[in-house]
Amino acid sequence: MSTSDRGLHHERYGRARTLGAATLHEAAGRVGSLPSGIQALSPTLLMAGPAFPVVVPPGDNLWLHHAILTAEPGDVLVVSTGGAREFGYFGEVMAVAALARGLAGLVIDGGVRDATQMIGLSLPVFADRRCIRGTIKDQRKSGSLGVPLTIGDVQIERGDLVVGDGDGVVVITADNADDVIALGTRREAAEAEYFARLRAGESTLEIYDLPTPDQLRSVG
Repeated sequence: MSTSDRGLHHERYGRARTLGAATLHEAAGRVGSLPSGIQALSPTLLMAGPAFPVVVPPGDNLWLHHAILTAEPGDVLVVSTGGAREFGYFGEVMAVAALARGLAGLVIDGGVRDATQMIGLSLPVFADRRCIRGTIKDQRKSGSLGVPLTIGDVQIERGDLVVGDGDGVVVITADNADDVIALGTRREAAEAEYFARLRAGESTLEIYDLPTPDQLRSVG
């Protein structure tokens, strides 16, 4: 990747991080939201970057260790546990390793542990739960790196845009990312105008052209 390309990508992810998950979800046509159970360990740690999908065997985190070495700096590890959520797949040691590799964050539909320590490290982590139950590392069990996976009803491919904040996580397909960011930027500008009108005394009913209480009663 050229220096100019890296600059464009950095600008894209910075803008996406600022816009936030909810705005981009709406701008994308209300698609791409991961299950609401996947929440930030710290709502103040914002995340945006290209997805690096990882599938791990139930209760086994060996493939996550390989993922940390295989992913590119700036990538977000997006991990499917196949529904085996009640394990602590990722903790402080792996967080330090991920930061040393320059990774942008972790999204996992399973458990993590060492939550306080990871928040202190400022690694954005979005997990289904906190769980102290340990994992194994069995080289005989199969997983995958960089292969498309599905979490909830969202298919995630390598390079898709992943954005996470205190509201949740959204995934936007790589082909649509720039268009969605542009739409999200326009949506944000429109909301800024709404805020000004509200502070000037208008109501949300006027701004959104919604029926008044009297109109609702007349319809009934």
